[in-house]
This record gives sequence, structure tokens and C-alpha cells, in this order.
Amino acid sequence: MLVLVCYDVNTETAAGRRRLRRVAKVCESSGQRVQKSVFECQLDIAQFETLERRLLAEIDPGADCLRLYRMPEARGFQVVEHGHFKAVDFSGPLVL
Repeated sequence: MLVLVCYDVNTETAAGRRRLRRVAKVCESSGQRVQKSVFECQLDIAQFETLERRLLAEIDPGADCLRLYRMPEARGFQVVEHGHFKAVDFSGPLVL
């Protein structure tokens, strides 16, 4: 399934700036950045639950916001993009 991860981390303090970097690192390990605080991840259920736990361990629920959007292929979704962005085709062949 395609998962969109969106976050807003309060960076008014040094601790907030560290949280922001850690949240971004967790997201980078699971997907591709499509905007500054938005990632697209192609995951199965177990990977989704692992990602969610890792992100929840990094954020401060009192100061930050984390949103995870699950989009199963069975429901049929469409992504429309405008502007400059080079996406990775997760379902295409892997070239090393």
C-alpha cells in the first residue's frame, strides 16, 4: 500500500530541531521525500506498523503533529503532480 507520512515538528527549541532531523531520517529509511515534510512510502502492513512505532518514539505529541495516510491499491487512488519532481517507480524494475 502507498502510505503518505506528513509531519510538523516544533523547531523553536534545540530539542525540536533534533526531533525534526530524527523524524526525517526515519522517513528517509522507508520512502521518498516528495515535499519538505511529506514522504511517500510503499509498505506492507508490518512495515507500516514498524514505521508508525518508530515515528511515535521520536515525536513530542504535545508539540508536534504526525499524520499517516494509508492508501490501499484495492480502493483505487490517483496521484496528480504539478511542477518539478522526479518520482521513483516502486513497482518498476530495480536497477543497481
